[in-house]
Amino acid sequence: MNFDAYARTAVDLVNTSLDGVDDLRSLFTDENVWMRDEVAERDLATFRRAQKRLRDVFEYGTTGRDGEAVVELNGLLEAFPVQPRISGHDSSDWHMHASSRGASVSAEYLAGAVWGLSVWLCEYGSARFGVCADDRCGNVYLDTSSNCCRRFCSERCATRSHVAAHRARKRAAVEEKQLSAVS
Repeated sequence: MNFDAYARTAVDLVNTSLDGVDDLRSLFTDENVWMRDEVAERDLATFRRAQKRLRDVFEYGTTGRDGEAVVELNGLLEAFPVQPRISGHDSSDWHMHASSRGASVSAEYLAGAVWGLSVWLCEYGSARFGVCADDRCGNVYLDTSSNCCRRFCSERCATRSHVAAHRARKRAAVEEKQLSAVS
């Protein structure tokens, strides 16, 4: 089982706007096309509640509140239990899934996302859960850096934030220079 891929589905969910069913459909990759086809309006409320709880897990991890992250993940594991199954199309393609086919779209997707994030926490610690440091963003991410130093969800946000800080420093220096000239 690729637990990292399952953990990334939790990240994708938290970072997706869920204004309607079409937004929810955009969450599913081509390998989960059946989910895209079967998701219904009734799933939207379940995904929104889980999205908020998963965001809380990232907030707890970012602020060093491991115990609270564990409590929330345990609650999510209870709400979306893992029911592993072997799947494949022929004898050379066997692989595991986190829940049984036939479960609702929300049950299958969320069981995998919660399980993956739980395994991630156990393996790497909740300090590897991140919330983008760019105030204009707020996306979450899994810190895969070698020394646990990542602060931004993407290079784009890092660059945008660094450029804004540079411009602010330049503006402050110009203003200070102007004040010195007046004095």
